[in-house]
Amino acid sequence: MSTEFYNINAKDFYERTVSLDIKNLYEPFLERIEKKAHILDAGCGSGRDTKYFLDQGYKVSAFDASSEMVKLASALTGEPIKTKMFHEMTEENVYDGIWACASLLHVPLQDLQETMQVMNRSLKQGATFYASFKLGSIERQKEGRHFTDLNEDTLKTIINKIDNIQLDQTWITEDVRNDKTEEWLNALMTKY
Repeated sequence: MSTEFYNINAKDFYERTVSLDIKNLYEPFLERIEKKAHILDAGCGSGRDTKYFLDQGYKVSAFDASSEMVKLASALTGEPIKTKMFHEMTEENVYDGIWACASLLHVPLQDLQETMQVMNRSLKQGATFYASFKLGSIERQKEGRHFTDLNEDTLKTIINKIDNIQLDQTWITEDVRNDKTEEWLNALMTKY
């Protein structure tokens, strides 16, 4: 399972991702969220994005399924980050935005709609939901991790089945890691 991979490889993954510059992804998300609003970093990994949002003056809650990643992210951010899975979310109408950067891609396709529905319930009306997936159309296992690669059509089909959410924008970006050539599907959604 993907969680075990991150527990075993937490330090290496942290070192490879903590300093990546993804400001071009933050900007369209933060343009839609008022200053000091409450953001959930869902599947926060290294804590890089949590720290960035905190540094910009936002209130941030964060969690990750990997207890080892949570330790590193907590140390980086100085915040109490929780260890939990997406399906364990019980909050309702709490967040002004959800940031799920390269995290929902580990959810099996058959569970993705339900997972996103659970997450959407935690958003306030009018809130923004960002998610990113590796661009593609297959489910695969790689190095002990599960990946659900999505294209725009599959993502639209999933989102159209979720209550009270609309897909506003999708765009494709190149991987910012020097040793990777993958493309990413990015999506911004609004809860209504």
